[in-house]
Amino acid sequence: MAKLVLEKVEKRYAGFHAIKGVDLAIDDREFIVFVGPSGCGKTTMLRMIAGLEEITGGDFSIDGVRANDIPPDKRGLAMVFQTYALYPHMTVAENMGFALKMAKVPKREIKQKVAGVAQMLQLDLVLDRRPKELSGGQRQRVAIGRAIVRNPRGFLFDEPLSNLDAVLRVQMRTELVRLNKQLETTMIYVTHDQIEAMTMADRIVVLNGGIVEQVGSPLELYNNPANLFVAGFIGSPKMNLLEGEITARDGNGVVVKLDDAGLVRVEGANVDAAVGTKVTFGTRPEHTLLGSEGSISGTVDFVEHLGNETLVYVTRPGKKQMIVRTDDLSVVRTGDPVRMIPQAGRAVLFGPDGKALLRRKFHLH
Repeated sequence: MAKLVLEKVEKRYAGFHAIKGVDLAIDDREFIVFVGPSGCGKTTMLRMIAGLEEITGGDFSIDGVRANDIPPDKRGLAMVFQTYALYPHMTVAENMGFALKMAKVPKREIKQKVAGVAQMLQLDLVLDRRPKELSGGQRQRVAIGRAIVRNPRGFLFDEPLSNLDAVLRVQMRTELVRLNKQLETTMIYVTHDQIEAMTMADRIVVLNGGIVEQVGSPLELYNNPANLFVAGFIGSPKMNLLEGEITARDGNGVVVKLDDAGLVRVEGANVDAAVGTKVTFGTRPEHTLLGSEGSISGTVDFVEHLGNETLVYVTRPGKKQMIVRTDDLSVVRTGDPVRMIPQAGRAVLFGPDGKALLRRKFHLH
């Protein structure tokens, strides 16, 4: 299939620096997800890989061959857009086989390829229908099938599920991951939805302002965010971040005094900071407990019951908010005073420059 490598890749427009020296290697058959806020450069990166945007600096290669100047139709990469872009007057079969027809592939071969891909995508019963007769999920599968029949070296997806409802998005996420394994091909997927990124990716590339903030597996980014941006972006609800100062340390970790005088402990012998260092303490909502002996106090501002779990929004002194994720049996109510206990073995620390001071080891069981 395809190994894709970007080396110091730049994209400049008149008066705007969109992509700033990105280095990234995407392995053959890997499912990579580009994620980040609007305007971070993820779609621009995808379009440069596809050949739809000129690379203004650096090198891009496909399987070791420099591809900066290779036209899009010669790169062997198929792109699936946010809009389905189906021809309304053509049937499903005609839409899926159109690119092969333009390439003058024999009709019999086109029919065979379309039939095989349609069966794979559960479209074999709608091949004679036109796009207006299909559901949103079926239209998206037709767009994906149109790319698959070309037998590309890799697939590029630009927010392909954003027009679907919530149930269909979950279904299509599963189907795309299955296709990645079944087709044994490289896939790059762009989304602003970090839940999609966490559930689909082999590795996630977090972009911000045209730079790569961190690359890693979903669990690596979740447990070991490289900086404050990744910590605040990955996770829903996002990580609680509190300002403080290291006041003591020993062989097993450090004690942090928070700005409201609460004391919290962070376990980790490799915390790279001395006593007196100003830090940002991070604890995820599910790693924060409610308990009478908690060192952080606040008042319940809002309780969100989600069925299997409850999110408790707590306002601390200074109108700073924390979120606690607890079980569905939580009995706290709006206005209740509460105390919170962060789990010392799951907390993270960031230095004055916003970079992580602690890298945790974690294991899948």
